[in-house]
Amino acid sequence: MISKAISTPTPAEQDPRWTHVKMRDKSADGAFWYSVETTGVFCRPSCASRTANPENVRFHGSPAAARAAGFRPCKRCKPEGASLDAQNATLVAKACKLIESRSEPMSLQELAGAVELSPHYFHRLFKAKIGLTPKEYASAHQASRVRKNLESGPSITQAIYDAGYNSNGRFYENAAGILGMTPKQFRRGGQDEEIRFAVGQCSLGAILVASSKKGVVSILIDDEPEALVRALQDRFPNAQLVGADKEYEQLVAGVVGLVESPGANVELPLDVRGTVFQRKVWQALRKIPVGKTASYADIARRIGAPKAVRAVAGACAANNIAVAIPCHRVIRNDGNVSGYRWGVERKRALLERESASHRG
Repeated sequence: MISKAISTPTPAEQDPRWTHVKMRDKSADGAFWYSVETTGVFCRPSCASRTANPENVRFHGSPAAARAAGFRPCKRCKPEGASLDAQNATLVAKACKLIESRSEPMSLQELAGAVELSPHYFHRLFKAKIGLTPKEYASAHQASRVRKNLESGPSITQAIYDAGYNSNGRFYENAAGILGMTPKQFRRGGQDEEIRFAVGQCSLGAILVASSKKGVVSILIDDEPEALVRALQDRFPNAQLVGADKEYEQLVAGVVGLVESPGANVELPLDVRGTVFQRKVWQALRKIPVGKTASYADIARRIGAPKAVRAVAGACAANNIAVAIPCHRVIRNDGNVSGYRWGVERKRALLERESASHRG
């Protein structure tokens, strides 16, 4: 019988940095460089050249160290300058500052020209980095500016114009989506807004449901009912909070049904308040089926922003509507359960219950 020889891994293959080279991992750029003895060049980890034979690979802590070892820089990835990813990040940051500095919106062609890129490539790059298109980013910044102006400006009209809106009518058409209420209510800190609420009990603890005239604005979970009411007061400090009647408590029962009986056909009108990006994330979360999960990276890809993973996690953490916007169905890439506003144990319990329901 002829036995096959078992090859011994090369020093490069035993080095954890080799995995980054094989993956052409852009995130490793700047952490180390590698050289190839047969070509005499050194590269950054993300170099698009054909993967080298690991027998010929050496690692270096800096371009200077690679040069000192007798290697010259690769002409393809240009390892001594900023990486393409870093250059692109700088260009997008420049575009963001331009958007923020202008009272009037810039066209896609103007923005792309300012950073010396084609409109198509710039649009794709901006969305991948930020998670929003340039137009959506400009709208989000404009909305943020009008909120600030309404809080401190001399009048509602002046606040609207100073934020870059060309007319009152154009702003008022979208005021509810931007502010969650009328400009007058927002200026008064939600003073004229009525929020109905009720507190119930479920297997996860106390649960509070609160609604505006448009729909549910909060579903909160905690051990103590008093803590839930305080959290609602903190979110709507000047609104009129009204303890709801028995009719409203039926809505709470429906929400409890979502917790206790995953997959229950409960339709809840929602009054979702957040940034453009947050609303896109929350909309994607609502499309995750019962019994299924998705990673933060999955959601980032689904909304067309594959590099906005951290921003997706931030949007999940900012969610005020538990269960109905199922941020508990988002897990880490390695499958671990973590990062839930209402406690990891509750997240685990919800996922286990939904998984069992789906199998059944």
